[in-house]
Amino acid sequence: MPPGGDASWPMSGPEASAGWASSGVVPLCGAAGGPPLVPPGNAAAVAARLGERFGVDGARLLSERAAFTGHRRRGRTSPGGACRLLPTADGWAAVSCARPDDPALLGALAEARVDGDPWPVLVPWLRAHTGAELAERAGLLGVAAGPVAGWPARVPAPGAPRSVEGALVVDFSALWAGPLCAHLLGSAGARVVKVETPARPDGARRGHSGFYDLLHAGHRSVVLDPAEPAGRRALEALVDAADIVIEASRPRALARFGLDAEAAVAAGTTWVSITAYGRAHDRIGFGDDVAAAAGLVCRDRDMAPLFCGDAIADPLTGLAAAALAAGAPPGGGGVLWDVAMAGVVAATLPGGDPVASAEAVQRGGSWFVEGVPVAEPARREPPGTAPAMGRDTAEVLAGLGVPVP
Repeated sequence: MPPGGDASWPMSGPEASAGWASSGVVPLCGAAGGPPLVPPGNAAAVAARLGERFGVDGARLLSERAAFTGHRRRGRTSPGGACRLLPTADGWAAVSCARPDDPALLGALAEARVDGDPWPVLVPWLRAHTGAELAERAGLLGVAAGPVAGWPARVPAPGAPRSVEGALVVDFSALWAGPLCAHLLGSAGARVVKVETPARPDGARRGHSGFYDLLHAGHRSVVLDPAEPAGRRALEALVDAADIVIEASRPRALARFGLDAEAAVAAGTTWVSITAYGRAHDRIGFGDDVAAAAGLVCRDRDMAPLFCGDAIADPLTGLAAAALAAGAPPGGGGVLWDVAMAGVVAATLPGGDPVASAEAVQRGGSWFVEGVPVAEPARREPPGTAPAMGRDTAEVLAGLGVPVP
């Protein structure tokens, strides 16, 4: 990323196309029965640059989860199946239905009763309402959805690289972006403590175990209940001891537990706040719907959108967040990095009106993009097994001199 101000990564042409071809993302783009499509922008090349800081091929990380799950392109349904691109009264929208309570929430959004499948009532509602109306109602209900309308490009520029060897990272995040950030910091020598609550374990624990092991092996697992005074005191002690804190929820979530990001920063902590659209926007989002809402979609010959990759906003943001956390804070003190997933994605996209996506070309049974062979998603092998939930609570708290709740 360039020094100072907000970062953007303008790039187009052969370098960007070659980056996509080698990333493993292209097989995840386009219709299931059609040729793979080349995404717009340069996210793969950007990811490759960010990964260099941690000795990994960042471009390959963009498709790594699909290498574990076997997911492939499905057109206007995300590779993982939880998000759909649907027409609205004035364009298109991305809507996720990933959590157990999402069908009921989507029914409430469409002002209809839902018994299981929300799509039959949601599709006609979307056709009769604008993307702005969807975004407003989704924000009120806590639904991961938004119009495919683009987003301002905004990525804070990190400082000069610094060593994180031995630094204590307290990771409150879940799913992919935040845990990838913690994983990369851990690979650079940081000590990572993952914190969960009894009521809200990381949803990724229900996903592919191998992928979860990859991101969490070597970390310590702590479970604390913020509903209990002793649990809140232990959480505060962890934050007080942390060199780096990672959160991936709306700011009010940790504030409700009595944790104050601004106070931690004033005490010298690097606080990495990962949200869907920024701390000032009280909206949620997941990797698929945020990437699409930010404008990272392929376009068929009729200019209708199709998904690009598997929840690509997650790994791209995780890489960007890790680079920020591993950079020297401005002024040498604490810093609050406001990392909006949509802003990170938007910073990789070209300006101007969207165009139809280039198609990969098949030769001899293989796909090529501008003469470069299209790579399939590839996986790194987990270095071990992720700790069981809460396994290290007593050990970690004892090391801080804090009584176990």
